Amino acid sequence: MISIDQFRQPYFWYRIFKYSIYSLLAYNIWLFFLVDFSASEQTFSQGVTWRNLVEAYSATIDTLFWVILLLMFELETAVISDEKLQGSLKWVLSGLRATCYLFIGYAFYGYVVKYGVVTNLHPVDIAEICSIAVSDFTYVITLDDYLPLTPEACRLMQGQPIQQIVGTQIVGAPAQLELTFRLAVTDIVNAGNWLIIVAILEIEVWMQLKNMLSGHLMTVNKIIKSVLYAILFACAVYWGIDGDFLDFWDAFLWLVAFIFIEMNIFEWREETQADNA
Repeated sequence: MISIDQFRQPYFWYRIFKYSIYSLLAYNIWLFFLVDFSASEQTFSQGVTWRNLVEAYSATIDTLFWVILLLMFELETAVISDEKLQGSLKWVLSGLRATCYLFIGYAFYGYVVKYGVVTNLHPVDIAEICSIAVSDFTYVITLDDYLPLTPEACRLMQGQPIQQIVGTQIVGAPAQLELTFRLAVTDIVNAGNWLIIVAILEIEVWMQLKNMLSGHLMTVNKIIKSVLYAILFACAVYWGIDGDFLDFWDAFLWLVAFIFIEMNIFEWREETQADNA
């Protein structure tokens, strides 16, 4: 039971804030599912199968397993003591992390494939499309955002070099398609950077458990990760300018969440050094 004195402690509120961030990231799984589901109805009009599931739901899969991986890092760096991170528990956590990496890598592949989908275009006659069946076609607003091709939209597109995404009934004007390409590349850059960061974190956690994590290595890793986090921050800013608010908000929350993981590792190392002194 939580006492009144605990409410007055700064560390109590720090933990409340930290786990609130984690909870918001978990809720984003549902939000990304709604976005992916809506977009997949247009880009995969023939239906989503196991073969193209990662292309249709890359953001959902990515976010789900990143949240699980985040909780694994939290358990290992702040909750479970070094003495208990042995034996069967260690193997269970390692197995969960390996599963997460498998699906995160799968989601990264999905982002790459999605880029291939939205850049696979051929020119079309917008007047011909609009005269055939307006209700069957949609047009690109931005990545994963498509609207019905209404007569008014057709009139606005007249005179522009309209292109259609191959295998779909999605068309787009040059400006919107270019924006879609840039956002698809941003997804790839963002996901790739996170993969490199967690690889570095995995090395730090392993070396900390072996009591091999030196101050020099921490400094080198900090410099490398600072560059990577700067790139992630740039992706978040770009999403805030030209992208969807959900992408910006999610990127911001992940940056905050991994600040907590970095702090956990730093405190963990300080405690280990104090115990060995």
